[in-house]
Amino acid sequence: MENQTTPEKKKKSPLRFVIIAIVLIAGGYFAYSKISYALSHETTDNAQVETQITPVLPRVSGYVKQIAVNDYDSVKTGQLLVTLDDEELNTQLVQMHADYQAAEADIVNARAALNNAVVSLDINKGNIDLNDVKVKQAKEDYERNQNLFADQAITKKQLNDSRYSLDQANQQYNNSKSDLTTAKTRIAILESIIQKSIANLASKKAAIEQQQLKISYTQIYAPTSGKIGKRNVADGQFVQAGTPLFSIVNDTIYWVVANFKETQIEKFHTGMPVDLTLDAYPDVKIKGSIASLSEATGARFSLLPPDNASGNFVKVTQRVPVKINVDNLKQYSNLLRAGLSVYVSVPTK
Repeated sequence: MENQTTPEKKKKSPLRFVIIAIVLIAGGYFAYSKISYALSHETTDNAQVETQITPVLPRVSGYVKQIAVNDYDSVKTGQLLVTLDDEELNTQLVQMHADYQAAEADIVNARAALNNAVVSLDINKGNIDLNDVKVKQAKEDYERNQNLFADQAITKKQLNDSRYSLDQANQQYNNSKSDLTTAKTRIAILESIIQKSIANLASKKAAIEQQQLKISYTQIYAPTSGKIGKRNVADGQFVQAGTPLFSIVNDTIYWVVANFKETQIEKFHTGMPVDLTLDAYPDVKIKGSIASLSEATGARFSLLPPDNASGNFVKVTQRVPVKINVDNLKQYSNLLRAGLSVYVSVPTK
C-alpha cells in the first residue's frame, strides 16, 4: 500500500490584502476630499462667459452700395462698415434747396407788398384830410346858398346843387375813411404773411438739415471696437431702417454670469474669490471674484414669469444670476469667448 501524503495548504499571499487596503484608503481619501470640498464650496456648471454685443443698425432705408468688412473681422470705433446708395436722397436735397430759394423769394415779395401797403396808407390819410376840407367847403357853400335863397338871390336849383355837393363831399370823406381801415387791415394781413413765410423758410431749412443728416446716415460706422459677427447683408440688398446688419462683439471686456440655486447663495457677498474652469480649456484655472448678485431670479425675466398665486403650486428651486469678474483679464482674453460654458466654484469657508 502506497503512502499517501496530504499536500500542505499554501499560505495566502499578503499582497492581496495590501492592494485592497490601498484601494480602500484611496477611496476613502477621495470620498473625504469630495465631501470636504462639497461642504466648503458652492459650485455650478450653469454659467457662461458674457460680453457686450452691439448690433449695427442702419438709421435710413436704402440699397447696400458697399460692404467694407468681412465675417469676424476686427474693427475700431468709427471705422466705415457699410455704405448705402444716397443718390435718391441727394436728388431730394436738390429739390429742397429749390423750395428754400422759392420761400426766400416769397418773403421778399411779401415785404415789398407791405411797403406798398404802408405807402398806400399814407395816401389814404392824405385823402381823408383833403376830403375833410372839401366837406367843410361844401358845407359853407350850402349854408351861404340857404341864406341867398331865403333872400331870393338864387334859384332853387342852385340851392339843391350845393346840397348835392355837400352830400357828395361827405360820401367821399366816408369812403376815404373806409379805405384807411382797409389799408390798415391789409398791412396786418401782409405782416402775418411775412411771419408765416419766415416760419415756412425755417421749416424748409430744418428739412434740408434733416435730409443732410439722412445722407450722412448712409455711411454706417462702427459704434464700438470689437470683432464682426456673421454678416446678414449683401451688396445690392435693400435694408430697412433698424434692421440688424450684423453685430460687433467686444473682445476686451468679459465677465461670467453663473446661475446658482437660491439655496447656495446664503454666504455670497461682493468680492468673494471664485475659481473658474472653461469647458473648452479644462486645464486652465482662472481666478475671479463676485461683482454683484441679481435683485431678481432668472424666472422673473422670462416671457411668462411664474405666478404662484394661481393654479396648483409646485415649489421649484429658483436660480439667481451672479455676475463674476475675471482677474487678470488680459492674460485670458485670447481664450474667452462669449457663450462659452464655465464651471464655477465659490469657497464659502
